[in-house]
Parts: sequence; C-alpha cells; structure tokens
Amino acid sequence: MAESAVCPAFQLGRPRYDQSSFLGRFRHFVDIIDPRTLFISETRLKECVALLDHFKHGTLPPGTTDQQLWEAQKVKQAIIHPDTGQKIFMPFRMSGYVPFGTPIVVGLLLPNQTLASTVFWQWLNQSHNACVNYANRNATKPTPTSRFIQGYLGAVTSAVSIAVGLNVLIEKSRTFNPATRLIIQRFVPFPAVASANICNVALMRHNELSEGIDVLDSNGNVVGSSRIAAKHALMETAFTRVVLPLPIFVLPPIIMAFLEKRPLLQAHRWLMLPVHSLVCLAVFGLSLPLAISLFPQMSEVLLRSSSTVSSDRKQCFQTLPSKVMLRDSFSTADLSDIHFRV
Repeated sequence: MAESAVCPAFQLGRPRYDQSSFLGRFRHFVDIIDPRTLFISETRLKECVALLDHFKHGTLPPGTTDQQLWEAQKVKQAIIHPDTGQKIFMPFRMSGYVPFGTPIVVGLLLPNQTLASTVFWQWLNQSHNACVNYANRNATKPTPTSRFIQGYLGAVTSAVSIAVGLNVLIEKSRTFNPATRLIIQRFVPFPAVASANICNVALMRHNELSEGIDVLDSNGNVVGSSRIAAKHALMETAFTRVVLPLPIFVLPPIIMAFLEKRPLLQAHRWLMLPVHSLVCLAVFGLSLPLAISLFPQMSEVLLRSSSTVSSDRKQCFQTLPSKVMLRDSFSTADLSDIHFRV
C-alpha cells in the first residue's frame, strides 16, 4: 500500500509521471536525461529488457515491484532506440546530451575568441546536435537523409554567419571600451545558436505545413491530417529551441562576471576554467529538462473547419466528437511525441 502511494502502477510504454502538469513533465524528462544510465552494464540492460518482456507476456517473477518495472523501462528507453531496437551510441543518447555537450558549451563561451575558434566551436556544436537528432530519429516515419543534411548545413551556416558577423561588428564598434566589448562578446553564442536551431526546424519540417500531421481518435487510430496542428507544433518546437539555449548561453557569462571578481579566483587564475565548466554543467543540466517541459505532450487547438483535414478522411469526423487527437510527427530527438486535440 505504501509503495502504490509513492510509485504508480506500471504501464508499459507510458510515462511514469503525470504529463498534464509541468512538474510531472519535468520529472519525466529528468529521468530521460539521467546520465547515470550511461554506466549501465550490458548484463543489467539484458536483465531490464527481459523483465519488461516477462511483463508483456504475463510471466513476471513473483515479488516483482512496480518500482523495478519503472526502473527497467527507464534503462531500456535510455539505451535502446524504440523503433530500431538497436543500442544508441553513448555520446548521442539523450542521457549523454549534457555530459558530452557541456565541453562544447564551455568552448563556445570562452573569452577572447578568434575567428578560427568561433567557427570551430559553432561547427562542433551543430555537428553534435545533428548526430543526436539522427541517432534519436523517428524510424517508424523515416526522414530522408538529404533532409538531415539540409538541416545540418543550414544550421551550421546560420550559426557561423551570425557568430562571426556579430563578433566583427562588436570589434569594429567604437562605442564600447575593451572591458565592455569583452563582456558583450560572451553573449554572442546565444543568438547564433538560437537562430541555427530555428533554421534547422524550418528546413527539417517545413513540408508539414502543407502536408499536415496525423489526426488520431481517442483510441490512437489515424483518421486524417491537420495543417493547424502542424503550425502549432512547429511554433512550439521553435520556441523551445530558443528557450533552451537562453539560460545556457546567458547565465554562465553573468555568473562568471561576478565570480571572476571574487578574491579566490583573483588569487588563483587557474581555477577560472574549472569553475566556468562547473557553472556551465549546472546550468545546462537544469535548463534542459525545464525547457523541454514547457509544453505538454497533449495540447488542444480548435478544429475550425473540415478543410484542415485531408479530403479522403473528411467523413471520419462525422462520427467523432468535436475534439479529436492529433499526433505530431516529432522525432525522438525532440524528446517527446507531442499530441494535439482539435
């Protein structure tokens, strides 16, 4: 009885926490990016997969608890791609996004960047993002490789162009003194990364605006497609992609500007990089689940007319309630399959 009050009954393939609340979504995504799953042994992984198979076939060993089942599902989902059934390369797992991405964030925020270092760190950041996106792609609804390449090239071009352009403008500006110029340059990575993220979303998913995304009934059956839902999905995705790098690339420069004046760092300058790295790690680890928890997996938009549904599916709505479920074709790189009700 005590366990059921703390741990909900296990549901295979379902989130453990309530996805209708921000706190529930936050706890869900904290589980997804938990870096401890990077150290799971092959033996432990096989045990988790076997336990879930036993649950699926109704042959659970006596004494198995819901907590054990939730933990087994967490481990499997962190390592195994849900569509291909293959292990995801460790640096490109969502649980590895923070530990493997933090060194890149530190590099992007290093002071006194040269042209070469600016280009290198922006390129490395977008390359890492592209690898994570591809490794966690939705394999049930394959995206052409050419579209991944297009999105990658667009993101790299956007990030490098804006970062280099802003640095050049700041360097040539006579308005700022050297100290102020150095502080402003630390904030350049944010607009560069945010614009690259929006560019990537636009290039990867622009076809959804004309084709729409799947419409499902309450039982999960596809009954049509909706361009309204596609528009909402892209807007929310783009907003999340802007919010995510905001604290990561804005807070560390502010925090470091304060810490660098402290006597400890003034007396021990060699501590600058380790402290900077720890600040970036802490901010990255907290802001990632916060940003991707902003929007629920279930949202609602009004169905204004049947023109938003494919012509060969219009008759389906004659037998449906005024609101139906829309399943967005988000890839798992976005950390969720977002649903809409219209």
